[in-house]
Amino acid sequence: MTSVVYLSPGEDMPDHGDDMRWLRIEASDDGRFSGSGGSFKANGDWVGYGSLAEDDVSLEAALAAAQQWAAKYDVPTIWIQLAP
Repeated sequence: MTSVVYLSPGEDMPDHGDDMRWLRIEASDDGRFSGSGGSFKANGDWVGYGSLAEDDVSLEAALAAAQQWAAKYDVPTIWIQLAP
C-alpha cells in the first residue's frame, strides 16, 4: 500500500537518487493540484507520470489518480505539497 506524506510549506520530498520511485502532488496558485512522478516497469524501463487536467481540479481527484498510478508501478510514497 502506498503511503501519503504531507510536506510542510517550503519542504521538498527527499532525493534518493535516480533509482527512486516517486510521485508528488503540488498545489498551484490557482487552487489546482498537479501530479508528477517516475517509476519503473516490470522489465526495468522507466515510466513517467504527469497528471491529467481533469484530475487537477481538487486534491481528492489528484490523489485518487496518483494512488492508482502508484499501485500500478509500485511507488511506495506519494508526497503532497499543499502550499504553492
